[in-house]
Amino acid sequence: MKRRERSLLALIPLAAGAVLSGPAASAAAGPAPVVAQAATPANEVYVSEKHCDWLTGGDGSMANPYCMISSAAEVAQPGQTVLVQPGNYEEGVFFTHSGTEGAPITYRAVNGPDGEVHVGAYENTYIRDTVFHLYKVHDIVLEGFSVHAWGSEETIVVNGSSRITLDGLAVRNYEDAPGLIRLTGGSSDVTVSRNFLASYTRVAGVAVDAGVSGTVVSGNAFRDSRMVVADAPGTVVTGNTIVNRCDAGILVTGAAPGVSLRNNIIQTADGVASSPGRCATPSRATAISVSADSTQGTTVDHNLIDPTSGGAPYDWAGTAHPTLASFQAASGQGGHDLVAPAGITGPQGSVFGWYPLTPGSPAIDSADATAPGALPTDLLGNPHADPPDVSNTGTGPGYHDRGATEYVGTGALGGKSFRRSAGGDPLDAVATLTPKLPYPTDGPGGTVAFKFGDERFWRVGHSPSMTYTFRRAGHVSVTGWINYLGFRKADRAVVTAAGDINVGQMGTIVGATYHPVAPARLLDTRSAVGVPTRTAVPAGTEVVLPIAGIGVTPAADITAVVLNVTATQPSMAGFLTVYPDGTAPPSASSVNFVAGETVPNLVTVPMSNGKVRIRNGSGGTVHVIADLQGWYGAAGSGLKTLAPTRVLDTRGAGATAFPANTTRQVDLSAALPSDATAVILNVTATGATAHGVLKLFPAGAAVPVASNLNFVAGQTIPNLVIVPVTGGRVSIHNESSGSTHVVADLAGYFGSASSGAADSYVPMSPARIVDTRQGSGLLDRWERAPLQPREDVRFLPWFRDADCVDGCPAATAAVVNLTATEPTTPGVLTAYPATGTAPPTASNVNFVAGETASNLAVVRTGTAGQVRLFNNSGGTTHAVVDQSGYFIAPAV
Repeated sequence: MKRRERSLLALIPLAAGAVLSGPAASAAAGPAPVVAQAATPANEVYVSEKHCDWLTGGDGSMANPYCMISSAAEVAQPGQTVLVQPGNYEEGVFFTHSGTEGAPITYRAVNGPDGEVHVGAYENTYIRDTVFHLYKVHDIVLEGFSVHAWGSEETIVVNGSSRITLDGLAVRNYEDAPGLIRLTGGSSDVTVSRNFLASYTRVAGVAVDAGVSGTVVSGNAFRDSRMVVADAPGTVVTGNTIVNRCDAGILVTGAAPGVSLRNNIIQTADGVASSPGRCATPSRATAISVSADSTQGTTVDHNLIDPTSGGAPYDWAGTAHPTLASFQAASGQGGHDLVAPAGITGPQGSVFGWYPLTPGSPAIDSADATAPGALPTDLLGNPHADPPDVSNTGTGPGYHDRGATEYVGTGALGGKSFRRSAGGDPLDAVATLTPKLPYPTDGPGGTVAFKFGDERFWRVGHSPSMTYTFRRAGHVSVTGWINYLGFRKADRAVVTAAGDINVGQMGTIVGATYHPVAPARLLDTRSAVGVPTRTAVPAGTEVVLPIAGIGVTPAADITAVVLNVTATQPSMAGFLTVYPDGTAPPSASSVNFVAGETVPNLVTVPMSNGKVRIRNGSGGTVHVIADLQGWYGAAGSGLKTLAPTRVLDTRGAGATAFPANTTRQVDLSAALPSDATAVILNVTATGATAHGVLKLFPAGAAVPVASNLNFVAGQTIPNLVIVPVTGGRVSIHNESSGSTHVVADLAGYFGSASSGAADSYVPMSPARIVDTRQGSGLLDRWERAPLQPREDVRFLPWFRDADCVDGCPAATAAVVNLTATEPTTPGVLTAYPATGTAPPTASNVNFVAGETASNLAVVRTGTAGQVRLFNNSGGTTHAVVDQSGYFIAPAV
């Protein structure tokens, strides 16, 4: 056996520390530095009372959300969305920060599969003051909150504020408060939409005070509460369902000309909505009352008034009108109003309620679609539906329904998909859930929820598709849900009748792109670089190497790192295994060595929690060196694999060996596009007259400390190198007291998609896929026998490790560690695409008799994704193939 002598490697100090672990670990350092998750995007702030740190209060990121809504309200900025996760928030909130007209501050309750957001008095909590108070602020949107109070003040007050939207709320007060929502203090341009307004004492669900302007009240359900407009001209009240037992429905008082009252359902009868009865005092149960000073310019039309209460449907300018005809004759209004049984039921739901329409309700397909304040969706987030058995008598399209809730039938799942995003970042994926309603509609239905595999919270909205950028490449997933009730809680019969579909998990595979870096030494156990001592790694133990981020990129956004790992001064033969921290040690090997030799190998290792592990699989000690070469993540360079092409051979005619301690530039520009960022070279040192190292680096840069290839006199040894290029050139430095020949084979380059470099990397835990000693992994034979002289065999890399709902992406290349062991004569192993062509002249692993030698290879795939392995020697050798990842073609 020919043994390689140890060569001397230069050193560079590194502040971050690695630790040794495992049996007989020596002088371990303290805890590794904490790897913080990337900051939340600037436009999102998170609040979660269930998932926050109550000791610190959180910082508003997804990883460390605020505990209270008030904390977010103290810091929220224009354009931000505060995402409040399900839970009970026992607080009142004063909104003191304003947005801008083009960039409001949005506070969104993320009601979804995990539950609802309750604020104020809920269950056993008693909040007696106003819960949401907006005072002299502007451009704020509040969405989806259940807001409850137990006291003598309104639950929500908008005072002296402008451009405020209150949407999708459930608002209650359990005592004799004057109302639920009050708009006052000269507020302007306030929208109150899709809310459930429930009182127990028949107070104002929405009260619009004198001096308030530009108010729109649309798509709300009033339970035992009324709509009150007092001295507020121009108020719009459209498409609401108002159920107020034996009390007024809509009151317009004082001087409020120009009010618009359209498309509303008003039922003021006694009893429940589905079975109304006559009131004991009908005179209190007038549906619509408009004062004398408010009639000018006021419009009343397309309303549906249930007459069961016995009260007058209208009071116009102080005169009660017991019939629609008398009202129309006296006012000239109500030309399309209906006075008939409303045909509603409910309220359904618990906290977030609604009044569904029953089949045959005159509200169906009879509204004015062009009415001021008309909404594109109903209170539940559903579109307008057109049941074919109902005549369209409304204006506009003719099939919009009156009231707050559209009759849409039972929803179902029309289809689902989860695939990579064409034209986006390779880490982008698009999840789609297609709603299916039984009738034609003017838009998608339902509320759609997605929970992506690397996020802790659901993303809920009304769009059927969502594009998401994953933090790391690999097998990714999303869980989907469609709910046609806006995720309101209801009894199971109601949910089943309306449609509630748990789609479950969908998977696909996304890739990462490459970021080359100037070679940097992260670890050298000989000189306490990256570890606290100069102790060799004991047998069976591991070095835990923290990588707390590279540059401004946090560890959580790094898919994999590319390291040149060197074993030196081993006391016994063995191997190193490099693998992600937090996973079980794999059976694969990364660097094979014999006693006393220095052996490097390029390793691509996935990142999991900001650390990688390097395990000494020998029975003796070994020193370990690790040099960072690059990393995979978002927004980097794609790969273009090439058939191995020899681009340098100093043994050829007219060429000369590299002299001692010299640097030469190699011009690859003829083989590369102008925007190439890095190249993949299989570099071989041969015919060396003394031991030394080869260092590859961008042309024009200083010679780095990190090395790529160690050699001894007379040895032939390869190593795969990924090196940045400058102007298509790389530099090679021979750090040795003697000369050496250098051979380089170009296997691919990294660059832009426009230059053909579009493939992205998918990591996997190192896995053994071929071992001729075990008779495993070859497609041509299964017996436990070495490769025969000049034998050419096929194997299939592991490409599809996920159940992809739309089919897994096609693989273009495999990243494999090739090992020759127990060879009987010198030779080389060559891996190449299985396309029926002859083996190339390039080599991947050079070996001598009796030696175990390994080298990383990036190999293009051939027919049916297969790769060929050629034993180019006059003797036999066993072959082992360990796969650490693969590349995939871009999405189309």
